[in-house]
Amino acid sequence: MRVLIVGGGGREHALAWKIAQSPLVTKVYCAPGNAGIARLAECVPIAVTDVDHLLAFAVANQVELTVVGPEAALMAGIVDAFEAQGLPIFGPSAEPARIEGSKAFAKDLMRQSGIPTAEYWTCDSLPAARERLNNYYSSRSSEIGLVVKADGLAAGKGVTVAANRAEASEALDRIMGERVFGAAGDRVVLEERLYGEEASFMAITDGSAIVPLVPSQDHKRALEGDLGPNTGGMGAYAPVPIIPADTAKIVLDTILRPAVDAIRALGIPYRGALYAGIIVTSEGPKCIEFNCRLGDPETQVVLPLLESDIVPLLLAVTDCTLDQFQPVWKQQAAATIVAASGGYPGLFETGKRIKGLERLRDDSGCIVFHSGTKQDGDSLVTDGGRVLSVTGLGDSLEDALMTAYAGLAQIHFDGMFYRRDIGFSALRGAAV
Repeated sequence: MRVLIVGGGGREHALAWKIAQSPLVTKVYCAPGNAGIARLAECVPIAVTDVDHLLAFAVANQVELTVVGPEAALMAGIVDAFEAQGLPIFGPSAEPARIEGSKAFAKDLMRQSGIPTAEYWTCDSLPAARERLNNYYSSRSSEIGLVVKADGLAAGKGVTVAANRAEASEALDRIMGERVFGAAGDRVVLEERLYGEEASFMAITDGSAIVPLVPSQDHKRALEGDLGPNTGGMGAYAPVPIIPADTAKIVLDTILRPAVDAIRALGIPYRGALYAGIIVTSEGPKCIEFNCRLGDPETQVVLPLLESDIVPLLLAVTDCTLDQFQPVWKQQAAATIVAASGGYPGLFETGKRIKGLERLRDDSGCIVFHSGTKQDGDSLVTDGGRVLSVTGLGDSLEDALMTAYAGLAQIHFDGMFYRRDIGFSALRGAAV
């Protein structure tokens, strides 16, 4: 079987790593890929939103399964185009992918489906948003938090969890006034701030059956202690102590299943990965947001824990037979630490030579997933904000973290930084 993976980040490297292990697979392509993926797949220089050329490539190379990583490709209608040609593809079509592409659409869907979530208000202009903010704080202390979200896609950076009125007002100015996220900030969603611990709950679905993946926890803030600006993710671990089996069932029954049912009722079944960002509050789990794809860096800890062959699961989604499959998981923990370029998520330089990867071979216990790397002659150099992540496995979270951090300590490039507290809140909780 020939498989095409669309994307070029750490999530796609993890997919390529897992898919290449399948005895069903004879050839893996990746568009556009990166220097790490090139060791597993043939990388082709086609942009993820260049649907016409991706379709032509798949037809010319007799691709039997396409797996889409990034949301931009899904929103561009790649699934619609491939399915129109009868080509199996893993991912939702453009209409249901709006569950990530529009925060307002997602919140309206939650409200109509009775999915537990925060109270919210949608605003189409800066004056309207300021008026709503003023109304919100007219009966509340200025020190109460508020969440400000750019409605459209902003590479995981369009959400500000403001601690008070001043921070919320500043976020509005940046999103709608300065337009730091461009058209994604034409509309904003203001949300009541919820308090609790967050987790990522990913699943795959064929529009009817839903197979949950191992819950994980991402670390969005750039700096230790959950300080600094939001990023695409600085590290993750799985499984998550705050999501035991009974809580996972609640999330499945009250959040994921109602969302899949509601989208099916709109006339276009949701097939692919569905990611629910949840927060465990004193009232139980509530949904913060939905994503229409697997998370990054969550995929880098979830897939190494999957014992089963992933390809039959992906194919079952495309032909709506997912109810016949149940994945097998390793009874271990996994942790991944992201190494980023200095200045990320703001301005950063690329082209920095990466050293030390040769020290991490199969016997190191680490898996290195590339995000922003490229080959420059004989050297591997940085080519993005998030450069690579190192994943460690262990019989406990502590073991997995020790392995990941030990591996990352072998790697160096100018300006490299990473958080040194990934998963530490879970370790403290376990020690109590």
